[in-house]
Amino acid sequence: MKNPVKILIALLGTVALVNSCSTVPLTGRKQLSLVSESEIISMSLTNYSTFLKENRLSTNQANAALVQEVGKNISAAVNKYFSDNNMSSRLEGYQWEFNLVNDDATPNAWCMPGGKVVVYTGILPYTKDKDGLAVVLSHEIAHAVARHGSERMSQQMITQFGSIALGEVLKSKPEQTQTVFNTVYGLGAQYGVMLPFSREHELEADKMGLIFMAMAGYDPRTAVAFWERMASNTGQKPPEFMSTHPSDATRIQRIQEAMPTALPYFKK
Repeated sequence: MKNPVKILIALLGTVALVNSCSTVPLTGRKQLSLVSESEIISMSLTNYSTFLKENRLSTNQANAALVQEVGKNISAAVNKYFSDNNMSSRLEGYQWEFNLVNDDATPNAWCMPGGKVVVYTGILPYTKDKDGLAVVLSHEIAHAVARHGSERMSQQMITQFGSIALGEVLKSKPEQTQTVFNTVYGLGAQYGVMLPFSREHELEADKMGLIFMAMAGYDPRTAVAFWERMASNTGQKPPEFMSTHPSDATRIQRIQEAMPTALPYFKK
């Protein structure tokens, strides 16, 4: 006969997982969320500060101002959407900040939980203009506000510790939680080489990003041209920004399918 205590513990673990689900805004998808957002934001802010100390910001004032302008417009639209839909608490702890890092060899951008955004100068040849930059920033911001990082951390922790031991890890072993965070976000010398988002997360961020950029006054239809530019310039090795993303054809098809949803939000 199976040990009833072990069965009870397993059942309690299952109940805890079921109660740890949240819903992604705009898409309505259910996601696993085991680590508090405040804890993740705290770790993000610490590591973001370290990153800025170790990397040189661009001295090109025009490009830096462009990143600031587009970033502030999109973040304002995101704030308004969450406020209008009684979800402002989901952005609690967010302090938006946008920086352009001088790295022409890295066509990449990212947004940490808490709203800290970095764009690498290497992606500007692909963005071309404000609309192209809006595609990138809205996509990365969508990852953050959809809490894809938290979901990815939760999946990693379940894999490593199992549902039974997870509560103890979260409660009394914060260093292990930090280790998982570092694995997910690729912090340190290899910052930016993050644990890949799933294709589901990528396509979800594309759809949400289209709506966010449209709300901010940027034409979502320009997303197709941006991804076509990225695809035509990849050569043998795709840029880091695309390396874990869905195939070009799949992405563009899904973007076109989502366009009727995004366009009503677009007002110049």
